[in-house]
Amino acid sequence: MKTFSQLNLIEPLLRAVSARNYDTTTPIQAETIPPLLAGRDVLGCAQTGTGKTAAFALPILQHIAERPSLSKRPYIRALVLAPTRELAAQICTSFEAYSQFLKTRQTVIYGGVRPSTQIQALKRGTDILVATPGRLLDLQEQGFVDLNQVEFFVLDEADRMLDMGFINDIRSIIKLLPERRQNLLFAATMPQSISKLADSVLDQPFRFQISPKKSVIQEIQQEVMFVKQSDKRHLLIRIIRENQVAQAIVFMRTKHRASRLAQQLNRTKINAEAIHGNKSQAARERALRSFRKGETRILVATDIAARGLDIDGVSHVFNFDLPNEAESYIHRIGRTGRAGRSGIAIAFCAPEEYNYLKDIEKLMGIQIPDSKVDQGWDSQPTTTEGKAMPEKRVGQKPVSLEKQEPKPKRNNQVNRKSTQFRRKKTSTSKSKSQLRFAAASS
Repeated sequence: MKTFSQLNLIEPLLRAVSARNYDTTTPIQAETIPPLLAGRDVLGCAQTGTGKTAAFALPILQHIAERPSLSKRPYIRALVLAPTRELAAQICTSFEAYSQFLKTRQTVIYGGVRPSTQIQALKRGTDILVATPGRLLDLQEQGFVDLNQVEFFVLDEADRMLDMGFINDIRSIIKLLPERRQNLLFAATMPQSISKLADSVLDQPFRFQISPKKSVIQEIQQEVMFVKQSDKRHLLIRIIRENQVAQAIVFMRTKHRASRLAQQLNRTKINAEAIHGNKSQAARERALRSFRKGETRILVATDIAARGLDIDGVSHVFNFDLPNEAESYIHRIGRTGRAGRSGIAIAFCAPEEYNYLKDIEKLMGIQIPDSKVDQGWDSQPTTTEGKAMPEKRVGQKPVSLEKQEPKPKRNNQVNRKSTQFRRKKTSTSKSKSQLRFAAASS
């Protein structure tokens, strides 16, 4: 493991990382900073929480400091593209922290807010511009952004940008850049679309990859609880109260469910705020500011907050809804265990989400341990006529925090066999633990 002082960084940058209590580097920093300082393009595949912002920010700042501009007014020398407002703001904050002993200027622009303040900052001049693609093109078309002298181009979370439909915007932006520049592309996954984009942008890049299994922060204690969908809210409230959880993020699948859960938590005297795409940028910033200060206890979020949030005090992450994309689970749990602290990630798995859990475990190459207080669940079998039968318990009982109302009978046009599935407890030998089904036909 290397220290930052072994990476040939200039003294102002070493002072800046020391001020943030950074000493040893992460693997991606140790591997990519030297080739970036040497002027090479870089293609990095790494998940959130691996330290990649510092990996590209520090070399860019050093190049700019060592090659000062002859112009009195700063111009855009580095362009960083990010998929979301939150991530763009976080990257700009990191640049500000690392450049505190340098004379560089950085500006962030994104949509969802009035552009007047951003335009004024661009008019004053900036060395480093962090932007979301849509707002960047909008202000460029209005004549407020000049990319003709960009020396460093960074695509951060490139896979996320393509998922969000930004590929045409990215291509338009690349056409505005000078041909001679240093390029950096980072992504959590490397599907064919990202490989194709990298081939078109990068010139003989240095390649670095951290597998999802290795990138999950070791300090995070993961566990899964098997609970019916109707019991999840009551279980969450119980855990928050019994463990006196002071600061946690709860991830939901939809905006509506996030807003509703935040309201329900507030009604039980648990201070919560929702953050998702339907919230205005001002509302999202207020919610994050309140959460960072500790005024808000629980942040209920959709995956818009899975990347880019860097809040040191988050002790718990709850996957209230398991994500249907396995990679999102890794980004979510990376919101805890920050800055070397320990963290706890608890996943709630309803019977209908079990396939999502299997995909997550397959991606990470591990089985997430069952919670010690978990009692498991069983599915309700049906008759061959499709009618619901009284529920039979096979071995363990489900986590149930309130008396369940009898389920109505349903007529189903599809004839199918009745099968009960449950997840068995893991073996006492961790090395032999495997996912196992128990199926019983009736």
